[in-house]
Amino acid sequence: MGETRKPRVLVVGCGGIGGIVASTLAENPGLELTTLTTNPAIAAAITEQGFRVKTEDGHTTTRGRAVTQLAAAELFDWVLLATQPPQVEAAARSALPHLAPTGAMVCFQNGLCEARVGKIAGPERVIGAVVAWGASMLEPGVYERTSNGGFTIGRIDGADDPRLPELDIVLEPIGPVTISRNLAGARWSKLAINCAISTLGTLAGARLGALMTHRHVRRLALEIMSEVVEVARAEKVRLEKVSGTIDLEWIALTPAERLSLGSPSLFAKHAMLLAVGARYRRMRSSMLAAIERGRTPAVDFLNGEVVDHGRTHGIPTPVNAEAQAMVHALARAELKPGMDLVRQLADFAEAKSAPPK
Repeated sequence: MGETRKPRVLVVGCGGIGGIVASTLAENPGLELTTLTTNPAIAAAITEQGFRVKTEDGHTTTRGRAVTQLAAAELFDWVLLATQPPQVEAAARSALPHLAPTGAMVCFQNGLCEARVGKIAGPERVIGAVVAWGASMLEPGVYERTSNGGFTIGRIDGADDPRLPELDIVLEPIGPVTISRNLAGARWSKLAINCAISTLGTLAGARLGALMTHRHVRRLALEIMSEVVEVARAEKVRLEKVSGTIDLEWIALTPAERLSLGSPSLFAKHAMLLAVGARYRRMRSSMLAAIERGRTPAVDFLNGEVVDHGRTHGIPTPVNAEAQAMVHALARAELKPGMDLVRQLADFAEAKSAPPK
């Protein structure tokens, strides 16, 4: 990266995550920031009124500008991809001509998007960033950070990269940054969490805090995560703790726990999910927001990835497959979100895990 000029940063996508990222970076005089969105209403709102972030005391406003297209000759050291997963490949293709020769694209998406973007830009030009916090866009240009946290960054192949410390400096004002040699382990652990929390939040139409107070929802989340862990093991991925505390290897159900109505270990796992619900109680599924806006939900990049990888290894993932199908039915308006829908999936999971008679 250039030493005599400011790093040039492009944020692609102005949804919840992208909006908070861009609003924070806009306050950094050491960067040259450009924010890109395909939504003219969002671009106009940001350009006219700045980035408005809801706080407990009201709103903070940061002056900024968003564009809907880039000048042909513009080049960027960092292209921060903050779109939803279904749009990430198109975003990467569109931004590729604007990536500086020594620059890198950074994937903020949930799921396993580094491999997809690597096929477009080249794996050596892609860095992953696991986001451990949540945000929502309340209306065009108005954002709310729904939980605290930072980033885990690294190369999906585990390689060293001299650009990682530079990216650390760029992202640090947004939240604490950890550089990892096992990004794949962090990705799969976050995937397990999202397959449960984001998908169940979508089906229920509820925020995480209310959702996790129900015992059958917590049990369903454990079933979903257990399938993800089993597939990750087949992929020979060494799972990392999420936010340094949630151990996915531990939280996966054992055969004995699947048959148990209650045990000390099962009680501890339910308690962990209650704590997660309390910590991230205001978090709302971005898939639900996508469906409400008439956009494609990212379920194929979450539960769908698990189903596809499981099929490759001959590992059945029936609960994730059923959850994926239900989210698609929701997007087609064949179902309506609600707790009855989650109960239906819980009954399906219970029937699948019951011992044969």
